[in-house]
Amino acid sequence: MNGKRKIRVLLAKVGLDGHDRGVKVVATGLKDAGIEVIYSGRHQTPDQVVSAALQEDVDFIGVSNLSASYMELLGKIKGLLKERGMEDIKLLVGGIIVDEDIPLLEKMNVKPFPTGTKLQEIVDYIKANA
Repeated sequence: MNGKRKIRVLLAKVGLDGHDRGVKVVATGLKDAGIEVIYSGRHQTPDQVVSAALQEDVDFIGVSNLSASYMELLGKIKGLLKERGMEDIKLLVGGIIVDEDIPLLEKMNVKPFPTGTKLQEIVDYIKANA
């Protein structure tokens, strides 16, 4: 990545979870840190998220999920990214994450940010891995 292009992050609410206050707080914090944010909105499908990531030429996809369906949804997103040759896009997940799932997410190369993670930790991760 050259020094002139801003880091681009797509934030999405995937599945039926409609609570979006947390993802909007994260979006504002990332923007305040100089990161370009595209928020795709609520009730997105994995295909919509990956299509938006391609269209917007993002470096990261951040999925916000407060339901138990995140493992299945992230697996679908990972599969679509691989199918479309977009494996260079890093995947993040935030929200209610079961402790036992954290090692599984990390094995999938998905960075988990459970509820309560400090915003600066997310910013630092993104900037260090862009």
